[in-house]
Amino acid sequence: MIKAAVLGYGNVGKAAIEAVNAAPDFELAGVISRKLQKGSLGEIPVVRSVDELEDVQVVLLCVPSRKVPDIAEEILLKGISTVDCYDIHTEVYNLYTRLNAAAKKAGSRCATAVGFDPGIDSAIRALFEAAAPKGLTYTNFGPGMSMGHTAAVKAIAGVKDALSVTIPAGAGVHRRMVYVVLEDGADFSTVSATIKSDPYFVNDETVVVQVKETESLIDMGHGVSITRKGVSGSANNQRFSFEMSIDNPAMTAQMMVSAARAVVRQAPGAYTMLHLPLIDMLYGSQEELIRRLV
Repeated sequence: MIKAAVLGYGNVGKAAIEAVNAAPDFELAGVISRKLQKGSLGEIPVVRSVDELEDVQVVLLCVPSRKVPDIAEEILLKGISTVDCYDIHTEVYNLYTRLNAAAKKAGSRCATAVGFDPGIDSAIRALFEAAAPKGLTYTNFGPGMSMGHTAAVKAIAGVKDALSVTIPAGAGVHRRMVYVVLEDGADFSTVSATIKSDPYFVNDETVVVQVKETESLIDMGHGVSITRKGVSGSANNQRFSFEMSIDNPAMTAQMMVSAARAVVRQAPGAYTMLHLPLIDMLYGSQEELIRRLV
């Protein structure tokens, strides 16, 4: 059994608890949260630090991406493995390098940037490129709520609540519809400009709309369509497509659990979805998996 703890109790944290409990080879050690009261989850231990739990092998970091680097490094240096769903694409390699050094120093393991995208989509893009090395791949998200973008907006000064919805425009181009509830006295123009200059939004058309509340707008559903047109050897016009419609927190949490299963089997260090052996992410013996899936 893999003894896992969940750090954070937002949408992904709640889904991670369900995914861990559903996995036949995992045991939930507890939930690490500074917001929850001890005893609030019934028999599930609620603690303030991983140090309060015994024999934890891996911690699932269900926190906003910008909190991941420091939290992951701290836990890895304790000799405990981590899995995160960091989703700032341009910073993934820098994070991987930092966490790889920490994990190797302490003899722990880290699966970073695993979830929806980066995550399962990263693996699909890699497989498509392996099948057609020359060509173009387009990833079209949505329509749906982006958890990473929403968390980024909620962290901006003057924002009381927020929701970021991704609208696909085709060919990998997206529009970000951002709905904000402002704090009393906050200036909408200032908040809007700050959102549009944030790295999460700066490369996309972004429309910011002020609303009274977001609860009636929230839908955890999301989706993606990945297409590639390329060349295999000398054969042109090779076309591949992948589509899925998902509950975003559930998909992210499930991929984190699968990555945790794989990463505890690896040598100390950090791993992305491109590093992890697919067979190690699945429950079951190698013989059964090969006979059933190959």
